[in-house]
Amino acid sequence: MRKLTLLLGVLSLLVAACGGGDATEAPDTTEAPDTTAPATTETAVGDECAVENLPLKTPGQLTVATGEPAFEPWVVDDDPTNGQGFESAVVYAMAEKMGFTADQVVWTRTGFDEAIAPGPKEFDINVQQYSITEEREEVVDFSVPYYVTQQALVAYGDSDVVNATSIEDLKGYALGAQIGTTSLDYIEQVIQPDTPPAVYDTNADAKSALDAGQIDAIVFDLPTAYFITAVEMPDASIVGALPASEEQADKFGMLMENDSPLKPCIDRALEELRAEGTLDALAEEWLTQEGDIPVLSQ
Repeated sequence: MRKLTLLLGVLSLLVAACGGGDATEAPDTTEAPDTTAPATTETAVGDECAVENLPLKTPGQLTVATGEPAFEPWVVDDDPTNGQGFESAVVYAMAEKMGFTADQVVWTRTGFDEAIAPGPKEFDINVQQYSITEEREEVVDFSVPYYVTQQALVAYGDSDVVNATSIEDLKGYALGAQIGTTSLDYIEQVIQPDTPPAVYDTNADAKSALDAGQIDAIVFDLPTAYFITAVEMPDASIVGALPASEEQADKFGMLMENDSPLKPCIDRALEELRAEGTLDALAEEWLTQEGDIPVLSQ
């Protein structure tokens, strides 16, 4: 009987011990971190285009390059930090769309040709009316276009070139443009004048040559032609816009180093700005002028 009683006592202790184990293991505190881990990880990683996740030259800072100097109507008063002028305004609108504050946008300067050269860049994006071309895309990346324009011819009224009505009429004149631009490409590939075009390091040099009578006319993109004839050279006029096919249309893109991991995020922000009408509104504010100008025939 004593042995049976002892055995029952031992069994009771074992049952109690098992019950105690179930009580201590019942809480889910050890399993809770596993349950919430995926959500925590997703929050940490977040959107690949969030500022904290972007592969920037300087973390948390969008480094933007433009020309030295930068001209109106693209940048007002050669000061891109004021958000005045089409390209400056587009950059700040895009930066805000990406989650940057205005003070996280830091500007630097580069030469036009310097930025197109192959190799690593010290900026995240460069905006100075870079036309997207297949040749350039071999060594640098471009965003989707933030503006599409056409070329235009600028001359003084005392030049016979103002009477031109077609591309053929321009062949006998001395024309000029800035080096490395689609304006120069247009002269060489479309107009094909009888004498090779004069080539200048900057638009300012080209304007000086026109003032000195060394050339008959200059080719600019249309918004630049509007500004120059309204502000810098009021005695000059736009002879006409130059015809171009859809394939020849001048598309401006933000320049980045080749295979830039920023491109998808830059493109997404610009596409959103286009869809909501912001790009068109900024173009109307800074680039559109009243009055029609003739388009020279092909």
